[in-house]
Amino acid sequence: MSKSENRSSLYAEVTARVIAELEQGRLPWVQPWDASACGCAMPANAVSGRRYSGINVLILWAAVIEGRYRSQRWLTYKQAQAAGGNVRKGERGTTVCYADRFTPKDEAERARDEHREARQLAFLKRFTVFNLDQCEGLPEWFTPEVTPDPVNDADRIPAAYALIEASGADFRIGGGEAYYSPSGDYVAVPPQLAFHSKINWYRTALHELGHWTGHRSRLNRDQTSAFGSAAYAREELVAEMASAFTCASLAIRPTVRHADYIGSWLAVLREDEKAIFRAASAASKAADYLLGFVAADEQ
Repeated sequence: MSKSENRSSLYAEVTARVIAELEQGRLPWVQPWDASACGCAMPANAVSGRRYSGINVLILWAAVIEGRYRSQRWLTYKQAQAAGGNVRKGERGTTVCYADRFTPKDEAERARDEHREARQLAFLKRFTVFNLDQCEGLPEWFTPEVTPDPVNDADRIPAAYALIEASGADFRIGGGEAYYSPSGDYVAVPPQLAFHSKINWYRTALHELGHWTGHRSRLNRDQTSAFGSAAYAREELVAEMASAFTCASLAIRPTVRHADYIGSWLAVLREDEKAIFRAASAASKAADYLLGFVAADEQ
């Protein structure tokens, strides 16, 4: 299989999986955490500690639920061996991907001779990773982590409240609707008492702050499109996943904020098999932007 065919196959495979979930009314970024033995957290590499991002978050969350794993930590076959352990016989790995761009040497030389910017080529690599629960013989420090219990329905969640305060966003509490105004660059959220479950106030606030990150002075996403357009649906998809990633990082179980957009999201994904990859990547950037306002030890 050529590199281009490999990329196309992976895009189509992952997109088809997400479409199938949406058609059943399930959102891959909102998993039934209580159906798993694993706590609510972001997936990370067990060796480096680096969190996975973008589409890989959706892939690995789904794998945790399907396998009923106790851990959100993953490693490659070689990493397991290098640590003195191994993957148990018969275990199937989960395919994740790494996307980037590079400049071929001959293109760099031509660009230099022609006094222009060199064109970069995109590449997509597949990697197979295994959950810690699929391995044996690993050192004790690889023991599945104890993830924090999901945050209870509380009036005030310190880390989330600190994030909202530290962001410096024009955050207005009041009224009966939650929204972000791109033209006014402010977030509006009803008072917490207006929510049947008080924790939903934080979920809603983080969703709207997800939109806030897209302002041209911050991450500069397209927020000029009219309601009902494909571009509008794409921005809602980014904000939904950004909220889910941020919530999971703060041990708040993600929930659906705007399920009424499922039809629009399906239309976008059916038209472009790379759309979910772009949206997940943008959502990771948005979540990282928001989480940057709180200290690591508060997450």
